[in-house]
Amino acid sequence: MNLSGFHKLSVAERLKVIKQLANLSDEESALLSESCALKIEVADRMIENVIGTMHLPFAIAANFKINGKDVLIPMALEEPSVVAGASKAAKLCLPEGFKAEADDSIMMGQVQLVNIKDAKKAKKKLQERKEEIIKKATDAYKGNPAYWGGIRDFEVELFKTKRGDMLSCNFFIDVKDVMGANTINTIMEAIAPELEKLSEGKARLRILSNLAVKRKARASAVWKKEVIGEEAIESFLDCYEFAVANIYRCATHNKGIMNGIDAVALACGQDWRAIEAGAHAYASLGGYHPLTRYEKTREGDLKGEIELPLAVGIYGGAINTSPTAKIALKILGAKNAKDLAMAMAAAGLANNFAALYALATTGIQAGHMKLHARNIAMLAGAKTPEEIDAVAAKIYEQKNFSSDFAKRVLEEIRKK
Repeated sequence: MNLSGFHKLSVAERLKVIKQLANLSDEESALLSESCALKIEVADRMIENVIGTMHLPFAIAANFKINGKDVLIPMALEEPSVVAGASKAAKLCLPEGFKAEADDSIMMGQVQLVNIKDAKKAKKKLQERKEEIIKKATDAYKGNPAYWGGIRDFEVELFKTKRGDMLSCNFFIDVKDVMGANTINTIMEAIAPELEKLSEGKARLRILSNLAVKRKARASAVWKKEVIGEEAIESFLDCYEFAVANIYRCATHNKGIMNGIDAVALACGQDWRAIEAGAHAYASLGGYHPLTRYEKTREGDLKGEIELPLAVGIYGGAINTSPTAKIALKILGAKNAKDLAMAMAAAGLANNFAALYALATTGIQAGHMKLHARNIAMLAGAKTPEEIDAVAAKIYEQKNFSSDFAKRVLEEIRKK
């Protein structure tokens, strides 16, 4: 898939290319170009107290090859340089591209039990009745059989707290191609009375965990020394080790990863808050650490890897109501939740590489501010595309990004 020069095309020309590549219908391509693809009457039924809708740019990160297949990565976000960075990182690791894999969609649901007379005895009893509990919890599922992979396991944990002994009854459930929150929560609420009876305790929380450690996705790529340079690799690895050693740097390091992952999540109608919570909780296991790993290969090339939990789906949630989410999944070519998770992991690795590569070479602001200059131009009052481009070019050339300077440049352009 050759998208060389894609960023130089007009919006209409880009949409025409993607329409052809993703086999979009006229209606689908029209929805992407409309000013309000999400109708207000639909938005009013999605959440409470609606007064309007908010828009984000919808873009395509190019040059991605995942497991030998060309992939278009849809992204929705407001931050400049994220899409460009991902596209550049993906291009620099061609022709091999990214290798990726994803676990089965195993989510954990928890029922918290309190006010137990003998917590140790109750834990033992619950564990002994494991098969019975799993059967009753399975019978509680009344949803679509296509989205149900069954209860894979059940365990009980005992915690000693200031409020007394507590038990956590953990169910590990295969939710197939949905994110799984509604499925898990429904089953936890249904099985709670049975757990209360067996434990002689009281159920409190009955809810899923967003730390989906059994539902991880992984991606890797190699950037050749002939392409990015041996000196750049050495500098890159120094920057990476700083994130390993320093939590303040690590927080920003992982934020750069989530730039790409969240952007894909938003475009595809995913619960990005759950994804963020799971990612940072996972990064905190054993001490807060980077979600990516980098090392030099025997050949002297740079190898990058990422692993993190990704609870995503191609059905349910906002996907059912957001017209653009369905189109994004079609553009991505995701046939199941694993396809989506692998693409998101690759996007996260790409954006992390792009940020570290920039930091290790020219500095992060060089490219970022060049793109951000357009935002400053619009803030200064530039209206037409010609005005925006002209003001942005001037303020970047002068390296003066103040709004006052941008206003003066705009006035001069208008006088001419």
